[in-house]
Amino acid sequence: QVQLVESGGGLVQPGGSLRLSCAASGGTISANAMGWFRHTPEKEREFVASIRWRDDRIFYSDAVKGRFTISRDDAKNTVYLQMSSLKLEDTAVYYCAADRYDMGLRSSVDYDTWGQGTQVTVSS
Repeated sequence: QVQLVESGGGLVQPGGSLRLSCAASGGTISANAMGWFRHTPEKEREFVASIRWRDDRIFYSDAVKGRFTISRDDAKNTVYLQMSSLKLEDTAVYYCAADRYDMGLRSSVDYDTWGQGTQVTVSS
């Protein structure tokens, strides 16, 4: 079964940028939609972005649209989330997830494999 490992989180000032990576092992991300979600103690797991394999269609939440960019490199078995113009409210643990039915929907229940998460803290 594929395993996902996120990296790239850290502490950044408001307005800064970070790039998160999600590397898969033990399987391939091909044929899967891949998504990024985030979680804070105050909120349930929140959809951030997703990208489908079948047509590369991309979806973003309104909160990050225009600031974040999701991409995938199937040859490297890796998904990325480029985050720019970061805000205080982007502080969260970020998770990547795989959807074997390649739907790329916004609900976390549609994803069947999850990484362990990486902390992103936006603070001055």
